[in-house]
Amino acid sequence: MTDGTNGTAAAEAGWFDGLDPGDADAAREAIVTGETDEPRGWPTLAVETGRVDSTDEYYEWLRTATIETARAEVADRERSDDKQLVHAVRAMDDTERVANELAERVTEWGGSLGLEDGSGTTYARRLAEHDPEDVVEERVVSLAARVVGLADEAASLRAFIERTTPTVAPNLAALAGPVLAARLIALAGGLGELAKKPSGTLQVLGAEDALFAHLRGHAPSPKHGIIYTHEYVRGTRSEDRGSAARALAGKLTIAARVDHYAGDRRPELDAELDERIATIRAREES
Repeated sequence: MTDGTNGTAAAEAGWFDGLDPGDADAAREAIVTGETDEPRGWPTLAVETGRVDSTDEYYEWLRTATIETARAEVADRERSDDKQLVHAVRAMDDTERVANELAERVTEWGGSLGLEDGSGTTYARRLAEHDPEDVVEERVVSLAARVVGLADEAASLRAFIERTTPTVAPNLAALAGPVLAARLIALAGGLGELAKKPSGTLQVLGAEDALFAHLRGHAPSPKHGIIYTHEYVRGTRSEDRGSAARALAGKLTIAARVDHYAGDRRPELDAELDERIATIRAREES
């Protein structure tokens, strides 16, 4: 391997030329940036040039350097903006789910004590302001306050997603809306992973159970997954909903690829999708 700048001399000296075997950072940089035109006997060359005393020592050095390189690459990847978006949308879903479940418990418990009527997080907010008269009511009010805290956290996470998604995936956010775009990225495992998927796969993301049931011969093929929440699918009559889902999935796939590989905003995608959906919905009038 060479670093691309030292040319033939470095290639002949080995990718480890000039490296201190104890310098893990330099070894990692050499692995990431190094290249070579053809394979060579690197272990033997390392011994001959005096970089290591034996081939076993060379392989141990190489093993340590490659593990450190992999860890650094994983850490960098996990800190990327799209990965943080994945964590945010999953955290939002978790906090909303737990808040709703606990709100049901608060409703049932509060009702048993004859406290004011209501349900859901709205009821929990009112109950959290109640002045408890005994230790039992104190526990119910405390639990209601927890529900309010979780609901507020979910709202904050949603606001973060709505602010962040347009910077991570501007075209996808414009076509799908920030939250649906973030959910698609989360289901795919990242923006790059979403960009590599065919539109047919994006169309049924979130409908894995129905898809596997179809593959086992137990159910019809799903027409859509979570993109059903998009108004262009949900708001289209059932006879044309499959066409609308295909049209939306096709444009979302293009948008994800533009966002991942180019990153510039392309408003013409919005116009093309609007026109296609208008054509599909015009069938109802004809």
